[in-house]
Amino acid sequence: MNSIEAFWLGVVQGLTEFLPVSSSGHLVMLETLLGVEDETGLLFEIAVHVATLAAIVLFFRKRIGSLAIGLLRGHGGAWRYVAKLALGTVPAAALALGARGFLEAQFESPVVAGVCLLVTGLILWTTRHTLPKTRTEEPTWTAAFLIGCAQAAAILPGISRSGATVAMALAFRIRPFAAAEFSFLLGIVAISGAAVLLLPEASRATSEQWVRLGVGGVAALASGIAAIWLFLRLLERQSFYRFSYYAWTVGGLFLGWLWMSGRWQAGG
Repeated sequence: MNSIEAFWLGVVQGLTEFLPVSSSGHLVMLETLLGVEDETGLLFEIAVHVATLAAIVLFFRKRIGSLAIGLLRGHGGAWRYVAKLALGTVPAAALALGARGFLEAQFESPVVAGVCLLVTGLILWTTRHTLPKTRTEEPTWTAAFLIGCAQAAAILPGISRSGATVAMALAFRIRPFAAAEFSFLLGIVAISGAAVLLLPEASRATSEQWVRLGVGGVAALASGIAAIWLFLRLLERQSFYRFSYYAWTVGGLFLGWLWMSGRWQAGG
């Protein structure tokens, strides 16, 4: 991977991290189509995810600040909300720690990304019926845990984290902005934890690799901020489910390309 490829992969990551079309799936597909051989493995993906983490912090800085102040002052509402975020983090953390080898192997298979993108389309389609029925501002404890389970499933390339978690929140009749806010704040914990797990690998990265990681990270930060803004506008207009058409089209075309190019069984 060179710096130009890192830049475009970063742009793709920033846009697709928040738009419900799976950033990890697009990275796998783009690397396959470009023939990119990334010796940094999951390290590059974590680097651009950390950049989108910064985008979340910048965009929701007021909410994060109010939660921090509430925790310091002992406000029950703030402690309850943060506790729900912690509960929602448990499924993904348990899966990442218990099945890391299996999960890493899935990123080596473009077929998995294509199939899971089709699944993402089905998930998004459900919001056509659930979004108009939303009425609550905060998830229950059960909802928080199941939203966390949706986030755990989204570790697989092709399953959209934002799409799966927001769709689950909408199924519990949580209002669109509140659903997106919980999803993105939940992502802060998950992405931070993934970055910590890969710190040993980061320490072994070469200077050339760090340059590529930096280029990709800056591109992901800029495009990520723009994507959050667009995501919230589309959610408010109740057109969230329309992304299912995109997921089905891209996933189907990619799987067709793998089949026609003889890469289906070869794993890309």
